[in-house]
Amino acid sequence: MTELALPWPPAACSPNARVHWTRKSKAAKTYRYACFLLARQAGIQAPEGDALLMLEFVPPDRRRRDDDNLLAMFKAGRDGLADALGIDDNVFATQIRVSKETIKGGAVRIRIKPMEAAA
Repeated sequence: MTELALPWPPAACSPNARVHWTRKSKAAKTYRYACFLLARQAGIQAPEGDALLMLEFVPPDRRRRDDDNLLAMFKAGRDGLADALGIDDNVFATQIRVSKETIKGGAVRIRIKPMEAAA
């Protein structure tokens, strides 16, 4: 199983953000590249075949958040992770958890398991 901590997605990537599309696009590209670099530096390896991508969102504060919005905010991060692994992100089945703990700045903890080992 592979584990990695990634930064909290930028607010501009939220589906609820009312920002100009150029600002959202720039934020998404920057976040995607940051996640790509962190995954590369961690040296994580691509799983064989399909994989379970477990995401634990550790928010920066105690505000309530919807898991579907968090997943949408993380899309660029997921793409950057897939880029680093050299795979298409369609091999991921995603499981989401929102942590009760908080961390300064927030974080997204990821775990990747091959599907046959996920059960």
